[in-house]
Amino acid sequence: MSIPPGLRAALEDQLGTPIVKLQPIGGGDINAAARVETAVGTYFLKWNPQSPAGMFTAEAQGLGVLAQTGILRVPQVIHAAEKSQNLPAHLLLEWLPLSGQKHADLVGERLGIGLAALHQQTQATHGLDHANFIGRLPQPNPLETSWITFYREQRIRFQMELARQQGYLSAERERLLTKLMDKLPDLLPDARPSLLHGDLWGGNYAALSDGTPVIYDPAVYYGHREVEIAFTELFGGFSRRFYEVYNAQYLLDPGYKERKTLYQLYPLLVHLNLFGGSYGAQVDHIARRYVG
Repeated sequence: MSIPPGLRAALEDQLGTPIVKLQPIGGGDINAAARVETAVGTYFLKWNPQSPAGMFTAEAQGLGVLAQTGILRVPQVIHAAEKSQNLPAHLLLEWLPLSGQKHADLVGERLGIGLAALHQQTQATHGLDHANFIGRLPQPNPLETSWITFYREQRIRFQMELARQQGYLSAERERLLTKLMDKLPDLLPDARPSLLHGDLWGGNYAALSDGTPVIYDPAVYYGHREVEIAFTELFGGFSRRFYEVYNAQYLLDPGYKERKTLYQLYPLLVHLNLFGGSYGAQVDHIARRYVG
């Protein structure tokens, strides 16, 4: 997909310099992306003429929340804009020269140390001061003192309703998930709210050539840190050293292994609503495991 001509002109106005080269970048499921070169710097651009309202500005806010901690490297936000009459929604970030070494032990160590420190950033309530998105799906974050209530209502039930709208919530699936939600007080602790990246899978981090990990594409909120660790284990992409160092810095609580698949239910529901297909069987399998 080539960059819309009006977007190129708008970026040149924003940057105050002509664009000398545009190189499309593949690999994304949702947005178009390109490397933008100018005489004064190089940038990463992504855009989407069909993105939900607020998606890119929420991503920019999430990157800002993570950047303010100074713990893990995130791309600096240059500009974010929503869809207008002539322009698609877009997000312009600094260009970071990411390497292919993200599975090296050094990267795993630094990411484990950084994530443990990020998870020790806390506040009194779960949620966030604004809603955002996970992928292209809305993610509500109303402030809530009870983690069990937050996870039940804003993560499981909300995704169930999206599944109902898309025809992915069969009567049996609804029965299983409703029964599971009723059991959550017996299955989950009322955990401390930790700052989470929120969408930390293997495709949302990389590393610079010196081994510095970089995280991006966040779905930030405060919640139980085990959700984040469970997500990293769902699709792989994280080294054994990452988990060793994370636990050395901030040991997971007893019982995490029993709760892990329950916390993987949320990203699987998200994937069901985004992609359909076999994710429904995985959702059902997890629900049956906990409700019998």
